[in-house]
Amino acid sequence: MCGIAGIVSFNGVAVEPARLKKMTDAIAHRGPDGEGFWISEKGNVGLAHRRLAIIDLSDAGKQPMHYAHNRYVLIFNGEIYNYIELRKTLIADGYTFHSQTDTEVLMALYDQKKEKCLEYIDGMFAFALYDNAEQILFCARDRFGEKPFHYFYDEGKRFVFASEMKAMWSADVPKSENEKMFFNFLTTGSLHNSHDLSQTFYKSIYKLKAGHYLKSGNDGKLIIKKYWDLDYKKTNKNISEKDATEQFRMLMHESVMRRLRSDVTVGSSLSGGLDSSLVVCLIDKINIDKRIKQNVFSARFPGYSRDEGPYMQMVIDRTNVNPYFVFPGEQEFISDLDKLLWHQEEPFRSASIYAQYCVMRTAKQNNTIVLLDGQGADEMLAGYDYFFFHYFLELGKKNPLKLKKELAGYKEQVNRDGMNLGKSFLLKSWLPGMTQAIADYNSKKSFSNHEFLSKDYLEYNKSLSIKNDLFEPNNLNALLYQSTLCGPLENLLRFADRNSMAHSVEVRLPYLLHSFVEFIFSLPTGFKIRNGWRKYIMRISFEDLLPAEITWRKDKIGYEPPQDKWLQNKILQQRMIDGFYKLADKKILNKNSIDKKLLGNKDATAIPASWNYWMASEFID
Repeated sequence: MCGIAGIVSFNGVAVEPARLKKMTDAIAHRGPDGEGFWISEKGNVGLAHRRLAIIDLSDAGKQPMHYAHNRYVLIFNGEIYNYIELRKTLIADGYTFHSQTDTEVLMALYDQKKEKCLEYIDGMFAFALYDNAEQILFCARDRFGEKPFHYFYDEGKRFVFASEMKAMWSADVPKSENEKMFFNFLTTGSLHNSHDLSQTFYKSIYKLKAGHYLKSGNDGKLIIKKYWDLDYKKTNKNISEKDATEQFRMLMHESVMRRLRSDVTVGSSLSGGLDSSLVVCLIDKINIDKRIKQNVFSARFPGYSRDEGPYMQMVIDRTNVNPYFVFPGEQEFISDLDKLLWHQEEPFRSASIYAQYCVMRTAKQNNTIVLLDGQGADEMLAGYDYFFFHYFLELGKKNPLKLKKELAGYKEQVNRDGMNLGKSFLLKSWLPGMTQAIADYNSKKSFSNHEFLSKDYLEYNKSLSIKNDLFEPNNLNALLYQSTLCGPLENLLRFADRNSMAHSVEVRLPYLLHSFVEFIFSLPTGFKIRNGWRKYIMRISFEDLLPAEITWRKDKIGYEPPQDKWLQNKILQQRMIDGFYKLADKKILNKNSIDKKLLGNKDATAIPASWNYWMASEFID
């Protein structure tokens, strides 16, 4: 796990070592264990790296790394989890190695397979490889976007890329707001453009999309291609529940085993929910002799109704772990806010991001450099309550008898704690009104009351509105595909990457083994939702391993701090209000409406969409 940066010059202007140094200095937190630089003989290509040593801690793991008599030069951020298996195959094919790193394995695999090497990798990665013989730069990003790759392209002049945007700004890449992204964040809270996932909140900077690679030669042109995708329409309708659970267990076990490979201490993040609890319990099961205690890290909010402490304790009592707790509060949030914003680089929608930031810091303070985490399961296994809508619509179209049974099961669960949606949408609307119920819910997700946005701003930007309408409303798998590969999951991965790397900690996600994800999408939807239970296949596959209270837990929370209480703090209130007026000065918000709402009442949270307005103000210069 590291930080990468590079510059390719197309107009004869030589890459300056000092500029590369500025770029790596900006992302030194991503790699505190060393730095390295390489500039081509012609001076037109420069690669830079900050190292966080995880596998092969010796100097043999330094980057930029060279291979095949210096034909290839590579800078790599991430982990190739199946590098041991790949290395054995490559040795059998005649390749030799001088280190124990996954980085060297990647270069040998590229030499053998070229861009098709990506098909063989189980990993999270963003890398840039320069082929001196072909004079081609080859860059790639993992299938789900776990690791970041940002770039700036000035055609005919230069191509600049880095793990984080702050490195690019240090190389004089323009920092100008993407009006479309900010407009849609202000009006709908959207953090991505589902029609163009390469967009960021800055119009000069793009993301290499997940599951894509990029090539550039001497002609200065960029070729970007997708190398992996999911077919959500293809399902195995004949698989039995026994076979499905056996394969689920096997793939999950394989994924966790691979993600435990490390030459530094590995631990876990434990939120108390089903996903992270399963990871902790599975690691404990793999650790058969129990000689090593697993370090687990959690955020607690004692006295708050959404505190997950009791569920965390159930897992701790059942396993051989060393628990570490952090107790984020409003004063700590205020103290760390500027650092949090600096690391995140783009807006976020809740203070739960800060809880995760604190968990990562606590892990580093206790010498745990790698954490396994449970992200990804909700998006592909229907872990959120709104997935019920689309599942019932699908059944209404394809199998009305099954719909009746599933609605009965849902009714039995409807009094569960922590429901994220209005229960009446499903129970009162019944099928004939279901489509309108979904439309009503989606309209509530948007901030339909725009009285605080200036009329001129709305009029000027109305053509920029993004409709996130890629999925079919009566197809659950289509919606799961959208959640997994069209933005929502990648947003969470961005938060986790920035929060972990802020403290030089690596996060690994067992649920994102691509063969596991492909298997999940091949299952009929009844394995994902059944009898009112979300993530049904996960629950029945591991009910013997988890505490029953967690296996059959009905609510879903995660790291949820008492945000409303925090935002009543006078310092935060004033900061929010200052942000509102900053946007009013830029003619984005309506100053008169703000004045009227705040007259005699300094509660900034009384303004609809107050968090989003505030976040936007923090990132708009």
